[in-house]
Amino acid sequence: MSRHQSPDAAPDPPGGPGPWLPGESTVTLLVTGSAVLCGEVERIVAAAGGQLRTAAGLAEAAPFWDAAAAVLVGSDIRGLPPRRRAPAVLVGLSGDGESLWQLAAAIGAERVAVLPDASVWLAEYLSRSRAPEAGGFVLGITGGCGGAGATTAAVWLAQAAARHGTSVLLVDGDPWGGGMELVLAAEETAGLRWPDLAGASGSIDPQQFREALPRIEGFSFLSWPGTRGPHAGMDAGTVAGVLDAARRGYELVIVDIGRGREAQRAFAWDCDRIVVIAPAQLRAAVATARLLQDLPPVETALVIRRGAGAALDGALIAESVGLPLGAIMPDVRGAAAATELGRLLDTGRQGNVRRFAAAVLDPGGDPG
Repeated sequence: MSRHQSPDAAPDPPGGPGPWLPGESTVTLLVTGSAVLCGEVERIVAAAGGQLRTAAGLAEAAPFWDAAAAVLVGSDIRGLPPRRRAPAVLVGLSGDGESLWQLAAAIGAERVAVLPDASVWLAEYLSRSRAPEAGGFVLGITGGCGGAGATTAAVWLAQAAARHGTSVLLVDGDPWGGGMELVLAAEETAGLRWPDLAGASGSIDPQQFREALPRIEGFSFLSWPGTRGPHAGMDAGTVAGVLDAARRGYELVIVDIGRGREAQRAFAWDCDRIVVIAPAQLRAAVATARLLQDLPPVETALVIRRGAGAALDGALIAESVGLPLGAIMPDVRGAAAATELGRLLDTGRQGNVRRFAAAVLDPGGDPG
């Protein structure tokens, strides 16, 4: 059962671990003045078997903020206490609309939970926060504009990481992208595709998930089917469950996010780091700057793609959009044709592609 604790309960005694160390708290802190949100979260925490402490405002929450296992902030709260870590989850209601993601980015929230639809996911998240397991790293790849080459980059990165012995899952995050399996020439490879996971909710066993996925060139992949058949996309709860299983089952998860707002919200907010691909062109720079407004507040770097139409200096573009330059993506002769023919993996073995992948996978290296 959940034990509700009022904000005037005694704070944790001094002398315990500092805020930079993982504590042993099992308490979730909810900061909201909304009775509706409070009721929703109380039921979720009870289902997760945890403890809940509520605070109506930031001043009441501040003494308990750093000691909590997880901090949830309601959509009615518009700031943060000074010098406190970012909240784990911004919680809101389905009627909050576009403002929910804008607020999450403004306050630095790690995740967004739209209730009641995300109730199952939030219960699972809170259960894990009390007993965290070692998990893999989720790297998101997205294009700053259409046709930037994000899918090509994602495939090259998965191929390079697998070559070095890392367990890798490549995720196709664009339901309307035509199917990544065609780029890999793997449409006949047996294994799960996204429609096979429709309706999955709650915790997915990471070992069974890993064993059921198709593999190629040493890495697993989860693709949308490369067929003309209709599909209904994927709900946010299923995506969250899949990415959680992926994180627990692999050392590195590379997500080709896609540029649609629905895909951004479903996938980008679960990434630990995001790489934006953009050609060295003025319109691409403008589009990239706009895209950044919808991305979560995680470490983000820009990759400039070389090409015949490149007109601007990569470092200048990075400075103009406000992102560090992570790498220069090479212009590989015949890459477009190789993609159409399902031979993109052949181009990934070239030396300049390997150097590009190393620069992205090792952010401290030379961007090239």
